[in-house]
Amino acid sequence: MKLTGGCYCGKVRYEAEGEPVLRGLCHCRECQYISGGAANVALGMPVSGFHYTKGQPRVFERTDLEQPVKRQFCPDCGTSLASLPPALADIIVLKVGTLDDPASYGTPDIAMYCIEKQDFHYLPENMPQFDRFPG
Repeated sequence: MKLTGGCYCGKVRYEAEGEPVLRGLCHCRECQYISGGAANVALGMPVSGFHYTKGQPRVFERTDLEQPVKRQFCPDCGTSLASLPPALADIIVLKVGTLDDPASYGTPDIAMYCIEKQDFHYLPENMPQFDRFPG
């Protein structure tokens, strides 16, 4: 599978190739900040098949955490593009809204970090839910 995407203003573009490793909804508090309040619709792809084709993102990682997630975003428009969780070294987590064809995502398989889910977050019926990242 080959996916393309980029930021809102078009200054940063990427390609991701390979088979998706994860399709999920992340309800962690950090993702709520990044999304503006909703769950993050996340697509895990092999980092080996990912590269930027235009521009370069800025990277933010919290300095107060032992193993912070590296969050990549457009330095101009601020669009959150991808995350690199240290616990998933071979995976880059793409923000589905940045895909050129978000419908190519399909549907999420799991809901993660539901322990931090807000009452206004709705989950599809019968979706497997995990308090944290599934083992």
